[in-house]
Amino acid sequence: MDRVILHSDINACYVNIELLYNPELRGRPLAVCGDQESRRGIILAKDELAKRAGVRTGMAIWQARRLCPGLQLIQPHFERYRKLSRQVREIYLQYTDLCEPFGLDECWLDLSGCLGREDGERTAQEIRARVRRETGLTVSVGVSWNKVFAKLGSDYKKPDAVTVISRANYRSLVWPLPASDLLMVGQSTAAALAHMGIRSIGELAAADPELLRRRLGTGGPLLHAYANGLDRSPVRREEDFPPPKSVGSSTTTPRDLVSDHEVYRTFMALAENVGARLRAAGCCCRGLEIELRGADLRWSRHRTRLDQPEDSTARLLRCAMELFRQCHRWPDPLHSLGLRALDLVPAGSPCQLSLFSDVNDGARLRSLDTALDTIRGKYGRDSVHRGGAGEL
Repeated sequence: MDRVILHSDINACYVNIELLYNPELRGRPLAVCGDQESRRGIILAKDELAKRAGVRTGMAIWQARRLCPGLQLIQPHFERYRKLSRQVREIYLQYTDLCEPFGLDECWLDLSGCLGREDGERTAQEIRARVRRETGLTVSVGVSWNKVFAKLGSDYKKPDAVTVISRANYRSLVWPLPASDLLMVGQSTAAALAHMGIRSIGELAAADPELLRRRLGTGGPLLHAYANGLDRSPVRREEDFPPPKSVGSSTTTPRDLVSDHEVYRTFMALAENVGARLRAAGCCCRGLEIELRGADLRWSRHRTRLDQPEDSTARLLRCAMELFRQCHRWPDPLHSLGLRALDLVPAGSPCQLSLFSDVNDGARLRSLDTALDTIRGKYGRDSVHRGGAGEL
Protein backbone atom coordinates (compact mmCIF):
# COMPACT_ATOMS: atom_id res chain seq x y z
CA MET A 1 0.00 0.00 0.00
CA ASP A 2 1.26 3.49 -0.86
CA ARG A 3 2.22 5.91 1.87
CA VAL A 4 0.20 9.09 2.48
CA ILE A 5 2.71 11.96 2.57
CA LEU A 6 1.88 15.64 2.97
CA HIS A 7 4.20 18.60 2.49
CA SER A 8 2.91 21.83 4.02
CA ASP A 9 4.49 25.20 3.23
CA ILE A 10 3.59 28.46 4.99
CA ASN A 11 2.90 30.92 2.18
CA ALA A 12 5.37 33.85 2.08
CA CYS A 13 6.17 33.05 5.70
CA TYR A 14 8.16 36.12 6.78
CA VAL A 15 5.96 38.59 4.92
CA ASN A 16 2.65 37.17 6.10
CA ILE A 17 3.81 37.04 9.71
CA GLU A 18 4.83 40.70 9.45
CA LEU A 19 1.35 41.50 8.09
CA LEU A 20 -0.20 39.97 11.22
CA TYR A 21 1.67 42.61 13.22
CA ASN A 22 1.29 45.40 10.61
CA PRO A 23 -2.13 44.89 8.93
CA GLU A 24 -2.09 48.46 7.60
CA LEU A 25 0.52 47.36 5.03
CA ARG A 26 -1.86 44.98 3.27
CA GLY A 27 -2.54 45.78 -0.37
CA ARG A 28 0.90 47.26 -1.00
CA PRO A 29 4.00 45.46 -2.35
CA LEU A 30 6.02 44.35 0.65
CA ALA A 31 9.41 42.74 1.28
CA VAL A 32 11.40 41.69 4.32
CA CYS A 33 15.03 42.66 3.91
CA GLY A 34 18.38 42.77 5.68
CA ASP A 35 19.77 45.89 7.31
CA GLN A 36 19.56 48.67 4.72
CA GLU A 37 22.42 50.59 6.36
CA SER A 38 24.78 47.60 6.42
CA ARG A 39 26.17 45.32 3.75
CA ARG A 40 23.40 42.77 4.33
CA GLY A 41 20.86 44.75 2.33
CA ILE A 42 19.17 42.01 0.31
CA ILE A 43 15.59 40.81 -0.07
CA LEU A 44 14.85 37.91 2.31
CA ALA A 45 11.18 37.44 1.41
CA LYS A 46 8.54 39.17 -0.70
CA ASP A 47 4.78 39.13 -1.15
CA GLU A 48 2.87 38.28 -4.32
CA LEU A 49 2.58 41.93 -5.45
CA ALA A 50 6.36 42.41 -5.21
CA LYS A 51 6.92 39.09 -6.95
CA ARG A 52 4.75 40.16 -9.89
CA ALA A 53 6.89 43.28 -10.20
CA GLY A 54 9.99 41.11 -10.60
CA VAL A 55 11.36 41.26 -7.05
CA ARG A 56 13.24 38.07 -6.15
CA THR A 57 14.64 36.62 -2.94
CA GLY A 58 18.36 37.42 -2.66
CA MET A 59 18.10 40.53 -4.83
CA ALA A 60 19.87 43.69 -3.67
CA ILE A 61 17.53 46.29 -2.19
CA TRP A 62 18.43 48.94 -4.77
CA GLN A 63 17.55 46.50 -7.58
CA ALA A 64 14.22 45.66 -5.96
CA ARG A 65 13.33 49.33 -5.56
CA ARG A 66 14.15 50.00 -9.20
CA LEU A 67 11.75 47.23 -10.29
CA CYS A 68 9.07 48.15 -7.73
CA PRO A 69 9.28 51.86 -6.75
CA GLY A 70 6.44 51.57 -4.20
CA LEU A 71 8.02 48.63 -2.39
CA GLN A 72 7.55 48.71 1.41
CA LEU A 73 10.58 47.32 3.29
CA ILE A 74 10.52 45.75 6.77
CA GLN A 75 13.41 44.57 8.93
CA PRO A 76 13.18 40.87 9.89
CA HIS A 77 11.91 39.74 13.31
CA PHE A 78 13.09 36.14 13.60
CA GLU A 79 11.62 35.62 17.07
CA ARG A 80 8.18 36.22 15.58
CA TYR A 81 8.86 33.78 12.75
CA ARG A 82 10.05 31.05 15.12
CA LYS A 83 7.07 31.57 17.43
CA LEU A 84 4.46 31.31 14.65
CA SER A 85 6.20 28.41 12.93
CA ARG A 86 6.13 26.50 16.24
CA GLN A 87 2.39 27.16 16.53
CA VAL A 88 1.81 25.81 13.03
CA ARG A 89 3.96 22.76 13.76
CA GLU A 90 1.93 22.05 16.89
CA ILE A 91 -1.15 21.77 14.66
CA TYR A 92 0.67 19.26 12.40
CA LEU A 93 1.66 17.16 15.42
CA GLN A 94 -1.99 16.68 16.30
CA TYR A 95 -2.31 14.57 13.14
CA THR A 96 0.92 12.55 13.23
CA ASP A 97 4.14 12.35 15.20
CA LEU A 98 6.01 11.74 11.94
CA CYS A 99 6.57 15.43 11.22
CA GLU A 100 9.88 16.42 9.58
CA PRO A 101 10.79 20.13 9.44
CA PHE A 102 12.36 21.40 6.23
CA GLY A 103 13.45 24.88 7.17
CA LEU A 104 11.40 27.25 9.28
CA ASP A 105 8.27 27.26 7.11
CA GLU A 106 7.99 23.77 5.61
CA CYS A 107 7.21 20.30 6.99
CA TRP A 108 6.57 16.80 5.72
CA LEU A 109 3.90 14.73 7.45
CA ASP A 110 3.50 10.96 7.10
CA LEU A 111 -0.14 9.95 7.69
CA SER A 112 0.38 6.32 6.70
CA GLY A 113 -1.41 4.07 9.18
CA CYS A 114 -3.10 6.97 11.00
CA LEU A 115 -6.68 5.85 11.65
CA GLY A 116 -9.21 8.24 10.17
CA ARG A 117 -6.53 9.98 8.09
CA GLU A 118 -6.44 7.60 5.12
CA ASP A 119 -7.83 10.34 2.85
CA GLY A 120 -4.79 12.59 2.46
CA GLU A 121 -6.60 15.30 0.52
CA ARG A 122 -9.35 15.67 3.11
CA THR A 123 -6.80 15.84 5.94
CA ALA A 124 -4.75 18.41 4.01
CA GLN A 125 -7.85 20.58 3.58
CA GLU A 126 -8.57 20.29 7.30
CA ILE A 127 -5.00 21.30 8.20
CA ARG A 128 -5.10 24.22 5.78
CA ALA A 129 -8.35 25.51 7.30
CA ARG A 130 -7.10 25.10 10.89
CA VAL A 131 -3.84 26.94 10.25
CA ARG A 132 -5.73 29.85 8.74
CA ARG A 133 -8.29 29.94 11.54
CA GLU A 134 -5.90 29.49 14.48
CA THR A 135 -2.87 31.51 13.35
CA GLY A 136 -4.04 33.84 10.58
CA LEU A 137 -1.48 32.34 8.19
CA THR A 138 -2.09 30.32 5.05
CA VAL A 139 -0.38 27.15 3.87
CA SER A 140 -0.17 25.30 0.59
CA VAL A 141 -0.18 21.53 0.95
CA GLY A 142 0.96 18.84 -1.45
CA VAL A 143 -0.33 15.27 -1.12
CA SER A 144 1.43 12.28 -2.67
CA TRP A 145 2.90 8.86 -1.96
CA ASN A 146 6.48 10.19 -1.62
CA LYS A 147 8.24 13.24 -0.19
CA VAL A 148 9.56 14.64 -3.48
CA PHE A 149 6.18 14.74 -5.23
CA ALA A 150 4.47 16.01 -2.06
CA LYS A 151 6.84 19.01 -2.09
CA LEU A 152 6.16 19.57 -5.77
CA GLY A 153 2.46 19.58 -4.90
CA SER A 154 2.84 22.30 -2.27
CA ASP A 155 4.74 24.44 -4.80
CA TYR A 156 2.30 23.73 -7.65
CA LYS A 157 -0.51 26.06 -6.59
CA LYS A 158 -0.22 28.99 -4.16
CA PRO A 159 -1.39 30.49 -1.92
CA ASP A 160 -3.77 28.63 0.37
CA ALA A 161 -4.27 25.54 -1.78
CA VAL A 162 -4.10 21.74 -1.78
CA THR A 163 -2.66 19.79 -4.72
CA VAL A 164 -2.80 15.99 -5.00
CA ILE A 165 -0.14 14.25 -7.09
CA SER A 166 -1.19 10.63 -7.50
CA ARG A 167 0.00 7.67 -9.52
CA ALA A 168 -2.87 8.42 -11.91
CA ASN A 169 -1.95 12.04 -12.66
CA TYR A 170 1.78 12.52 -11.98
CA ARG A 171 2.83 12.08 -15.61
CA SER A 172 0.49 14.83 -16.80
CA LEU A 173 1.03 17.06 -13.75
CA VAL A 174 4.73 16.63 -12.89
CA TRP A 175 6.57 15.70 -16.06
CA PRO A 176 5.85 18.95 -17.99
CA LEU A 177 7.38 21.03 -15.15
CA PRO A 178 10.92 22.45 -15.50
CA ALA A 179 13.63 20.17 -14.16
CA SER A 180 14.68 23.00 -11.83
CA ASP A 181 11.40 22.51 -9.90
CA LEU A 182 12.55 19.09 -8.69
CA LEU A 183 14.02 18.78 -5.21
CA MET A 184 17.84 18.80 -5.25
CA VAL A 185 18.07 20.38 -8.71
CA GLY A 186 19.87 23.66 -8.12
CA GLN A 187 21.06 26.26 -10.58
CA SER A 188 24.29 24.48 -11.58
CA THR A 189 22.58 21.07 -11.88
CA ALA A 190 19.78 22.58 -14.00
CA ALA A 191 22.44 24.13 -16.28
CA ALA A 192 24.23 20.77 -16.59
CA LEU A 193 20.93 19.04 -17.45
CA ALA A 194 20.09 21.73 -20.01
CA HIS A 195 23.50 21.16 -21.62
CA MET A 196 22.40 17.53 -22.05
CA GLY A 197 19.12 18.67 -23.61
CA ILE A 198 17.10 17.86 -20.48
CA ARG A 199 14.83 20.74 -19.53
CA SER A 200 11.71 19.13 -18.08
CA ILE A 201 11.13 16.58 -15.31
CA GLY A 202 9.66 14.22 -17.92
CA GLU A 203 12.84 14.39 -20.00
CA LEU A 204 14.84 13.68 -16.84
CA ALA A 205 12.59 10.69 -16.09
CA ALA A 206 13.22 9.29 -19.60
CA ALA A 207 17.00 9.85 -19.54
CA ASP A 208 19.56 7.06 -19.25
CA PRO A 209 20.52 6.71 -15.55
CA GLU A 210 24.05 5.63 -16.47
CA LEU A 211 24.53 8.73 -18.61
CA LEU A 212 23.27 10.87 -15.72
CA ARG A 213 25.73 9.15 -13.38
CA ARG A 214 28.63 9.87 -15.73
CA ARG A 215 27.65 13.53 -16.12
CA LEU A 216 26.39 14.33 -12.61
CA GLY A 217 28.02 11.72 -10.38
CA THR A 218 26.12 9.64 -7.84
CA GLY A 219 23.36 12.27 -7.69
CA GLY A 220 22.38 11.61 -11.31
CA PRO A 221 20.57 8.27 -10.79
CA LEU A 222 18.97 9.70 -7.62
CA LEU A 223 17.42 12.55 -9.62
CA HIS A 224 16.24 10.02 -12.21
CA ALA A 225 14.51 8.08 -9.43
CA TYR A 226 12.94 11.28 -8.04
CA ALA A 227 11.56 12.19 -11.48
CA ASN A 228 9.94 8.75 -11.73
CA GLY A 229 8.35 8.92 -8.28
CA LEU A 230 10.72 6.34 -6.79
CA ASP A 231 11.68 8.32 -3.69
CA ARG A 232 11.54 6.02 -0.65
CA SER A 233 13.11 8.32 1.94
CA PRO A 234 11.25 8.24 5.26
CA VAL A 235 9.65 11.16 7.09
CA ARG A 236 11.69 11.54 10.27
CA ARG A 237 10.84 13.11 13.59
CA GLU A 238 13.02 16.07 14.51
CA GLU A 239 14.43 14.15 17.48
CA ASP A 240 15.48 11.32 15.14
CA PHE A 241 17.81 13.56 13.13
CA PRO A 242 21.50 12.62 13.43
CA PRO A 243 23.43 14.89 15.78
CA PRO A 244 25.16 17.87 14.14
CA LYS A 245 28.82 17.50 13.19
CA SER A 246 29.53 21.18 13.73
CA VAL A 247 27.80 24.40 14.76
CA GLY A 248 28.78 27.69 13.17
CA SER A 249 27.80 31.31 12.65
CA SER A 250 29.22 34.10 10.48
CA THR A 251 28.49 37.73 9.75
CA THR A 252 29.38 40.51 7.35
CA THR A 253 29.95 43.65 9.39
CA PRO A 254 28.44 47.08 8.53
CA ARG A 255 31.96 48.45 8.06
CA ASP A 256 35.43 46.95 7.83
CA LEU A 257 36.97 45.90 11.14
CA VAL A 258 40.28 47.62 11.87
CA SER A 259 41.05 46.82 15.53
CA ASP A 260 41.09 44.01 18.11
CA HIS A 261 38.25 45.74 19.96
CA GLU A 262 35.93 45.60 16.94
CA VAL A 263 36.87 41.98 16.28
CA TYR A 264 36.21 41.12 19.95
CA ARG A 265 32.72 42.59 19.84
CA THR A 266 31.91 40.71 16.65
CA PHE A 267 33.25 37.41 17.94
CA MET A 268 31.25 37.94 21.13
CA ALA A 269 28.00 38.02 19.12
CA LEU A 270 29.07 34.91 17.17
CA ALA A 271 30.10 33.07 20.35
CA GLU A 272 26.70 33.88 21.91
CA ASN A 273 24.98 32.28 18.93
CA VAL A 274 27.23 29.21 18.69
CA GLY A 275 27.29 28.63 22.46
CA ALA A 276 23.51 28.82 22.80
CA ARG A 277 23.02 26.36 19.94
CA LEU A 278 25.56 23.95 21.41
CA ARG A 279 23.77 24.01 24.76
CA ALA A 280 20.36 23.60 23.11
CA ALA A 281 21.68 20.54 21.25
CA GLY A 282 23.25 19.11 24.43
CA CYS A 283 26.72 19.20 22.89
CA CYS A 284 30.22 20.47 23.61
CA CYS A 285 33.01 21.04 21.10
CA ARG A 286 36.60 19.84 21.21
CA GLY A 287 37.76 22.05 18.34
CA LEU A 288 37.21 25.61 17.15
CA GLU A 289 37.56 27.25 13.74
CA ILE A 290 37.55 30.94 12.88
CA GLU A 291 36.97 32.32 9.40
CA LEU A 292 38.38 35.67 8.31
CA ARG A 293 37.40 37.50 5.14
CA GLY A 294 39.53 40.43 4.10
CA ALA A 295 38.80 43.44 1.94
CA ASP A 296 39.76 41.33 -1.10
CA LEU A 297 36.75 39.07 -0.20
CA ARG A 298 38.97 35.99 0.20
CA TRP A 299 38.29 33.66 3.13
CA SER A 300 40.99 32.14 5.34
CA ARG A 301 40.25 29.48 7.97
CA HIS A 302 42.22 28.65 11.11
CA ARG A 303 41.57 25.83 13.61
CA THR A 304 42.66 24.92 17.10
CA ARG A 305 42.17 21.99 19.46
CA LEU A 306 40.61 22.82 22.84
CA ASP A 307 42.04 21.55 26.12
CA GLN A 308 38.64 20.13 27.09
CA PRO A 309 35.11 20.04 25.60
CA GLU A 310 33.42 23.44 25.79
CA ASP A 311 29.97 24.98 25.39
CA SER A 312 30.69 28.15 27.39
CA THR A 313 30.20 31.38 25.47
CA ALA A 314 33.00 33.12 27.40
CA ARG A 315 35.51 30.33 26.76
CA LEU A 316 34.59 30.05 23.08
CA LEU A 317 35.15 33.79 22.78
CA ARG A 318 38.48 33.60 24.60
CA CYS A 319 39.75 30.79 22.36
CA ALA A 320 38.56 32.61 19.23
CA MET A 321 40.48 35.74 20.18
CA GLU A 322 43.63 33.78 21.04
CA LEU A 323 43.51 32.06 17.66
CA PHE A 324 42.78 35.34 15.90
CA ARG A 325 45.80 37.09 17.40
CA GLN A 326 48.01 34.22 16.26
CA CYS A 327 46.93 34.34 12.63
CA HIS A 328 46.03 37.94 11.74
CA ARG A 329 48.20 40.98 11.35
CA TRP A 330 46.96 44.53 11.24
CA PRO A 331 46.54 46.90 9.40
CA ASP A 332 44.77 44.52 6.97
CA PRO A 333 41.02 45.28 7.46
CA LEU A 334 38.41 42.52 7.81
CA HIS A 335 35.10 42.36 5.95
CA SER A 336 33.51 39.29 7.56
CA LEU A 337 34.08 36.92 10.49
CA GLY A 338 32.92 33.38 11.20
CA LEU A 339 33.10 31.03 14.18
CA ARG A 340 32.53 27.27 14.06
CA ALA A 341 32.51 24.66 16.83
CA LEU A 342 33.98 21.34 15.66
CA ASP A 343 34.34 17.73 16.84
CA LEU A 344 31.14 17.72 18.89
CA VAL A 345 30.55 15.34 21.81
CA PRO A 346 27.56 14.97 24.18
CA ALA A 347 27.60 17.41 27.07
CA GLY A 348 28.76 15.71 30.25
CA SER A 349 31.08 13.27 28.45
CA PRO A 350 34.06 12.25 30.59
CA CYS A 351 37.16 14.39 30.03
CA GLN A 352 40.58 14.77 31.58
CA LEU A 353 40.75 17.98 33.62
CA SER A 354 43.91 20.03 33.75
CA LEU A 355 45.67 20.46 37.08
CA PHE A 356 45.52 24.18 36.42
CA SER A 357 41.81 24.42 35.48
CA ASP A 358 39.37 26.20 37.80
CA VAL A 359 36.36 23.92 38.29
CA ASN A 360 34.45 26.61 40.18
CA ASP A 361 35.00 29.08 37.33
CA GLY A 362 33.47 26.57 34.91
CA ALA A 363 30.43 26.16 37.16
CA ARG A 364 29.94 29.93 37.35
CA LEU A 365 30.15 30.31 33.57
CA ARG A 366 27.68 27.45 33.11
CA SER A 367 25.24 29.08 35.53
CA LEU A 368 25.53 32.42 33.72
CA ASP A 369 24.96 30.85 30.30
CA THR A 370 21.93 28.92 31.56
CA ALA A 371 20.39 32.08 33.02
CA LEU A 372 20.91 34.06 29.81
CA ASP A 373 19.50 31.22 27.68
CA THR A 374 16.39 31.07 29.88
CA ILE A 375 15.78 34.84 29.76
CA ARG A 376 16.25 35.01 26.00
CA GLY A 377 14.05 31.99 25.45
CA LYS A 378 11.23 33.72 27.31
CA TYR A 379 11.66 37.37 26.31
CA GLY A 380 13.63 37.28 23.07
CA ARG A 381 17.25 37.35 21.98
CA ASP A 382 17.69 41.10 22.53
CA SER A 383 16.14 41.14 26.01
CA VAL A 384 19.53 40.89 27.75
CA HIS A 385 23.12 41.51 26.65
CA ARG A 386 26.37 40.23 28.06
CA GLY A 387 28.62 42.80 29.73
CA GLY A 388 32.35 43.23 29.33
CA ALA A 389 32.29 43.90 25.59
CA GLY A 390 35.04 46.43 26.03
CA GLU A 391 37.47 44.03 27.72
CA LEU A 392 40.33 42.69 25.67
